Amino acid sequence: MLQQHHYLLLSSLLALTGVAILFSILSGSAEISIDQVMSHFTSPETGLANQILSEIRIPRTLAGFTVGSLLAMSGVAMQVLLRNPLADPYILGVSGGAAVGALSGILLGVSSFLLVNFAFAGALVSTLIVFGISSRFGNWSVIRLLLTGVVVSAGWGALINLFLTTSQSSSVQSMLFWLMGDLSQSRVALGHFFLIAVGLVGGIKIARSLNVLSRGDLIAVSLGVNIKLLRIFLYFSASLFTAVAVTISGTVGFVGLVTPHILRMLGARDHRVLIPASALLGGSIVIIADTLARTILAPQQLPVGVFTAIIGVPCFLLILNSSGRK
Repeated sequence: MLQQHHYLLLSSLLALTGVAILFSILSGSAEISIDQVMSHFTSPETGLANQILSEIRIPRTLAGFTVGSLLAMSGVAMQVLLRNPLADPYILGVSGGAAVGALSGILLGVSSFLLVNFAFAGALVSTLIVFGISSRFGNWSVIRLLLTGVVVSAGWGALINLFLTTSQSSSVQSMLFWLMGDLSQSRVALGHFFLIAVGLVGGIKIARSLNVLSRGDLIAVSLGVNIKLLRIFLYFSASLFTAVAVTISGTVGFVGLVTPHILRMLGARDHRVLIPASALLGGSIVIIADTLARTILAPQQLPVGVFTAIIGVPCFLLILNSSGRK
């Protein structure tokens, strides 16, 4: 049974998500009132305010929530999978493969639609390489998976540096923006929200097994958990969430690392609470960071990854300081 403070935490995070969405929709160089927002949904009309809402702010807000939710849930899965509090969605090279795919598309001058496909193909190739090598000899283990992911990630990083140093100056800025996270051209579809829903339902369904696995392999095996199958499921789920998030926005750091830690400090150690809470808090963090990125130096826009790092670094240092005291 969930305790009362769990319901209070989820309710607070749901309210925070609503505030973050409203903050994002109302913020920008053009002033839009709450009445205009309400009329946009009730009786949409042709006008500048409605055009800004439908073409810029609402799609960007939804993209920010989607990216944050996917990265936060991926962070939870990675930290359970590797039993390492420093694990994040990018540790196994998925983002590196997506970055190489996207930068290849930018160099080839493909359309934004094809760019997403290039990025997802790169992430899929990276996933298959890491899992294929780590499980080749039948002795699949967390350490082998982690080492393989780190090495493959380093290889992708070398290719990214090669692209940046050999590309024309006109392409370098768009590459850097994509690498640091950019939601200016991001759009989400119904399938993205379906993926979040599947992640939430599936995560809650296996939450008890995740609770046991996080306490150690011996305890999990003694309680009848198929840890090999569970780890494979976690790996591919986290890789899929990360790949989709990276194809939407590029590399947005610290969200998957910091969000689960913050929630555990607030008492959400049960994965039945931690997974939905992470989706809400991660989405809110990216929405707020993106709103600051596009308004604080307006009309110039900054990469959202810069602000997630600005938010994430002090939060993580506070978490480490608190853990050290305990």
